[in-house]
Amino acid sequence: MCSLNEGLQAAAAAIDDANANDPTVVAVRGELRPLAMAHGQLAVEWVQHLAEAPDDALLLAARAHHLRRWELQRTSYPEGRAGYLRWRRDQKQRHARDIEVILLGAGYGADTVERVQALIRRDGLGTDPSAQIIEDAACLVFIETQLADMAPRFERAHLLDIIRKTARKMSPAGLDAVSRIALGDVERELLAAALAQT
Repeated sequence: MCSLNEGLQAAAAAIDDANANDPTVVAVRGELRPLAMAHGQLAVEWVQHLAEAPDDALLLAARAHHLRRWELQRTSYPEGRAGYLRWRRDQKQRHARDIEVILLGAGYGADTVERVQALIRRDGLGTDPSAQIIEDAACLVFIETQLADMAPRFERAHLLDIIRKTARKMSPAGLDAVSRIALGDVERELLAAALAQT
């Protein structure tokens, strides 16, 4: 069994290796990266901004929160909100299950594995500040990596609704961090319009 931080580098590298196979590539901060890998790496950065002294479990949950996400397609679920929520729930369960092998391989014990899994599933959201930090990080990554791509593809009213739903999941600290994201004028205007109505 490893102590805190002893296996962090090995586990992070294994998560990145798994996520490197994502066929969807996104441009982030001037660099092309596989989407799931970008989401994990950026989420870690947001956690480090939002949490004063994040422990291994928090950092690993952030890095693995979209572990091999492309393997379970949204299109395999029914259209509409119920289908979307079921897909999201099933994704979190998969990510939590799949991270166990990686963490045990890096030398982590059962307590850390269970904590990372709980954070990935967002167990205790609303009562566990660490679960909220993971949720904030995931929302911030969504805004940074996907809002610009969505803006020309969706009607304005639908986009505003998506942003408002995202904002409702975030803490005040998470919402404050949105201003740190480098966005274009269109995305900034959409965010301002949506957040003015929340």
